[in-house]
Order: sequence, then C-alpha cells, then structure tokens
Amino acid sequence: MDTQRTLLAVVLSVIVLVLYEQWMAPKPSHPGSPTAAAQSATAQAAPRPAATVPPASSAAATAVASSTVIGLAGPAQLAAAPTVSFATRVYQGSVSLVGGDIVHLGLKRYPTSSSDSAPYPILTPESSRLTLQQSGFRSLDGQVLQGRYRLLQDTGHALILQGEAGPLRVEKTLEFAPDSYLIHETIRVTNGGSTDWNGSYLDQILRNDRSESHWFMSIFTGAVLMHNGSFSEKSFSDLRSHPEEWSGSGWAGMTDHYFLQAILPDPRATGQIYARSVGPDSVAGVALPLPRLAPGQSTTIEQDLYLGPKEQKTLTALGRGLEQTVDYGWFAIIAEPMHGVLSWFHSWTGNWGLAIVLLVLAVKILFFYPSAISYRSMANMRKLQPKLEQIKKLHGEDRQKMGAAMMELYRSEKVNPMAGCLPIVIQMPVFIALYWVLVESVSLRMAPFVLWIHDLAAPDPYYILPLLMGVSMFIQQRLNPAPMDPMQKKILSALPVIFAIFFSFFPAGLVLYWLTNNVVSIAQQYLITRHVMKEA
Repeated sequence: MDTQRTLLAVVLSVIVLVLYEQWMAPKPSHPGSPTAAAQSATAQAAPRPAATVPPASSAAATAVASSTVIGLAGPAQLAAAPTVSFATRVYQGSVSLVGGDIVHLGLKRYPTSSSDSAPYPILTPESSRLTLQQSGFRSLDGQVLQGRYRLLQDTGHALILQGEAGPLRVEKTLEFAPDSYLIHETIRVTNGGSTDWNGSYLDQILRNDRSESHWFMSIFTGAVLMHNGSFSEKSFSDLRSHPEEWSGSGWAGMTDHYFLQAILPDPRATGQIYARSVGPDSVAGVALPLPRLAPGQSTTIEQDLYLGPKEQKTLTALGRGLEQTVDYGWFAIIAEPMHGVLSWFHSWTGNWGLAIVLLVLAVKILFFYPSAISYRSMANMRKLQPKLEQIKKLHGEDRQKMGAAMMELYRSEKVNPMAGCLPIVIQMPVFIALYWVLVESVSLRMAPFVLWIHDLAAPDPYYILPLLMGVSMFIQQRLNPAPMDPMQKKILSALPVIFAIFFSFFPAGLVLYWLTNNVVSIAQQYLITRHVMKEA
C-alpha cells in the first residue's frame, strides 16, 4: 500500500474530524423566523413527564416548572429597578432590589474583548448579551411571588437583604469570598400571613439564544444540567423542540465557550431540574419544594452560584461534575492530564505561548521512537524511489504487475511502507486531544505571546503564523518520498496552501502548536533521512 496515499488519507481524516461537529451541529433559528416560532410553540405544547417528588410538594414543583418566567421581573424591569453595588477581587456587580438577584456582574480578570477593557459581563439585562438570574416563590394556586427588598446590612464580604414576597417575609444573604467565583446564598423564609402557605422556591438562568461561531470549531452554547449524577448539554435548538424536566437532585445553568452560570442547590435537596425555550430566550433552573409553613413558621434554603470562567482546576476542585462543562470531546481522558501539563509549563514561563511550545516538545519526546520509526520508513522509501520509478516505466499501465513488482522490491529491501503510517495513526488521539485543550482553555483567551500576537485565542491578525505553517508543510513534503501517482502529487502539493488558508481562521495558539510540531518534526526527520541516505 502506497505510503503517500495513506498519509493523505490520515490528513484528510483529521480535517473531516475537526469539521464534523461544526457542520453537523444544529443551527439555531433566528428569533422571529417561522421556524423559530413553530419550534417555540412546539416546546410550549410538549408534554412533560410526571413529577416524582414527595406528594406533599409535587404539585407546587410541577406548577413552577410548567411556567418558568410568568410573574418574574423581566430584563426591562430589572434594568430600571434600584440596585446595591458590590465588588470583590474578581467581581464588580450589583444586586437588584427586585428579586434580590445579581442583575449586573462583570469579571474583573477577564476583559470584554481586545478592544474593550471593561470587565466581561457574565450577567447583564442588556438585550444583545441578555443573561440573568431570576428567583421567586410560587404557591400551590400558581401565583408567582417575587420579593421586593431593601439593604439590611453590607458587611464587606456579604450583602443581607430583607423584604416581602406576598405573605412571605424573606431575608436573603449573599456571601462573597475575595478570590472565588462561588457565591453562597442563604434564603430564610417566614410565613407572615394568617393561613398556611405551601409552594416552591425557583431559581433560574435566563439567556437569549445567541450562539458562538468560531469558524471551523464546534463551540457549544446552551443549557447544562446535572440530574441525579447524570450530566447533559442541551443546545438552544434542542430546547425549542425538546424541553427538559426531571425530578431529583442536581443543578442547572447556562454555558458558552469560556464562561459558566450555574445554580447549585444543596446536593441533598430534591426538586425539578428543567430547561426550555421561552419565546426568543431560554431558561435553565431548579425548582425546590418547600415544607408547608404555618403562620409564623420559617424555613431556610441554602445554595451556591457559580458565575465565572470554565477553569478546569477550579471546577474540578468544586466537584459536583462542574468540570464536565469543559468539553474536551472524544479524547477527554487524554486531554485532561495534558491541560494539567500545559498549566504546569505556564507556571514556569508565565507565558501561555511558551507553555504551548514546551507542551509540543514534551509530546514529541513522548513519541520520539514511534516518530523515528515513521521517518526511517519514509527515508527508506525515498531511497527506493529510483527503483520504484523504473518499475512504473517497465510495467506501464499494468497495475497488477506493477503492484506485485513493488511488493517484491519491498521484501527484498526489507522495507515496510506501512511502518511510516502506523506511528502517525497512533499519535492522532494525542494531537486531537491537544487541539481541544487549546480550544477549550479559557486561560488562552486574550493571553499574549510575543510581538504581534496579543490574543492566543484569536486568529493571527497578520496571518504570519499560518503562512509559516504552510512553509513548514512544504519543507516536510520535500523530505518525504514523492508520490508516484500524478494526481496524488498534485493534491499533496496543494495541501500547504490549503492548510495555510484553513488555519488562518484558527486561534493563534492552535497554529503555534501545529507550527512548532512541524518544525520539530522537520528537524527529526532531516537528521534521520540524512543518516539513512548515507547508509545507501
């Protein structure tokens, strides 16, 4: 079997694998389009599974889940409501006195963009970036109660709000740790009425259905849900046609490329975990049934909010499966330790670009001997090139005789053409895993390298790295044996140009990885080829 044909198949397979998820992923409809309207109507009319929470509170939980926004203040109301500001080392935000929820929240360590140094708005009522936390109470008769609060105390690390929601008296405490993206909420509810009250507490993330497109990369944006230990992702288009609702324990939230908003009830609490489309937006949340409250009786709800970057180390430390929101694809078992090595190199260098270079070197050292086998096989094939050309001229168009003569030549010279391909195939899972590590690492977002590269997560603005990568591919081809098939030769000669264009849309960090890999491969292959040719 011809080595060049196999190598070409491997290269094209990698391209197909990279493009597959992006091309096959369902594309969200634009709000207001006929398709979106039809999907929204279907979602609202879809039957819901029966609740399995305890009988005393199942009706309240189901009622909450079946109408998740009606009665709660919307973006316009929250934007106009009075707020209380707060700040930590990582946050700058404000809490609305309507609902007692965080209505504005910026991440101080993550600028909005390369041209906007303002803290990244992970929560905002702004229409183009709409992402909100909404909470409230719902009684068994279906009435939604949203608290109206006043600031009781600001301790510097906690805000204590006090207010009323219908007959309920509510005290809500939001505790902030200086360097943490985890916010602890304590909600104490007292029945201030003259009759028993029975219902549920709901908390959800409302987000507009904006998606993220990074050209040839599949970036998931949508709801993330943990239900009884089972993690799932639901895109906005999925939620329009298949709303989700489960009974049990777990958490819910929204995620995009780099950031996560998650509502984390007490792990022992049970209720409804839900996500669905609501008009042009979507919600993901948790509805927790409360015990029946007699007049003057109280109960307390405790939960956490995670509002921050998808840092693998941080999310793993928090547990509860949050680290699964960092999607490394099919080869996560390889990608996760590779991310740890990448972070370790960064702790040495303080530069993510240099960390990528060192990670490539580490991978090349790990696969030094398989690569050496591959390059030695290619060098031997190159040494046989004149004899292969003679066989081709001798047998002309008789491919059967030509193939038999080539196999006899391989046997007599003790050359295995497949030896040049197998090591490359073995390394593919590692290369693909590293690809997803670089795509999913929030640390690379707006991380500079050198000179003109100011953001390793964005494409090279001057296309210098893709051009250098194309040149490196051309040099690699010169070291490989030339294909005998003219058509294969034309296709291979076009690959450096195709890849240079292809990679010009990729983040600079990914192109840096491929370029470094090519340069090291060229050096190793050149030395091995030179040694083999001297032996001839």
